Amino acid sequence: MYVMTTDEQMKEIVRQKYSEIALQDKATNAASCCGSGCCSTEVYNIMSDDYSSLEGYNPDADLGLGCGLPTQFAKIKKGDTVIDLGSGAGNDCFIARQETGEAGKVIGIDFTPAMIDKARANAEKLQFNNVEFRQGDIEKMPVTANTADVVVSNCVLNLVPNKNGVISEIYRVLKPGGHFSISDIVLQGTLPATIQQAAEMYAGCVSGAVQQQEYLDMIKNNGFKNITIQKEKTITIPDDILANYLSADEIAAFRSGTTGIYSITVYAEKPADAACCPPGCC
Repeated sequence: MYVMTTDEQMKEIVRQKYSEIALQDKATNAASCCGSGCCSTEVYNIMSDDYSSLEGYNPDADLGLGCGLPTQFAKIKKGDTVIDLGSGAGNDCFIARQETGEAGKVIGIDFTPAMIDKARANAEKLQFNNVEFRQGDIEKMPVTANTADVVVSNCVLNLVPNKNGVISEIYRVLKPGGHFSISDIVLQGTLPATIQQAAEMYAGCVSGAVQQQEYLDMIKNNGFKNITIQKEKTITIPDDILANYLSADEIAAFRSGTTGIYSITVYAEKPADAACCPPGCC
């Protein structure tokens, strides 16, 4: 079991794992993860929601890596410019494009080159000229200030060491009066130390999650208003995954304890009279 140390090592673990997932064919990816329903040997797909009923859904772009349906709640209008953070193979971008129509624009940002390549190939197959994918770090987005009407993201902030930096960047790239709808993993209570330190559980969106109230406070402290939890669901880690890190007695104690892992979809607005950057930054 690999134990993480530095922020850069954390990022490299995530980049390597998601490059691996991007390079697998869809059948192999489904067979090797919990999203297929056949097993729970990996943590990467146990949180995903079903996109297949949403307009604009493209199965080639769905790797089952999310933990919510942020585009369903994002209040995207025709002609909007939308940014998707951690865009993967393009799933949420293509759903968003259905909402913006041809008059809008969708920008996906991902720091994994293999995911960018996969997303661009999917966009080309779909002949979407108003969807683009940019390689970059969402802590320093390759986007100018006041660009987006809407920002969405699906189970990505928990993978980033500097979460406050990402929220600050979301504020910067949103137009005054713009808003975000983001699905992510949060905690209530403390995870066992062996799970907190496990690289696999970090890349699987569990050990990198922060306390729910801390997460909401970061959003508020960056200047956002009208913060609302649009959806919440409990995430249950299967015993055969926990067994990699905990004994049978420790699993039982974890199950009977007060720690909870949740997927929440949060909506918040940048004030219409806002400056381009968060309070205190300029």
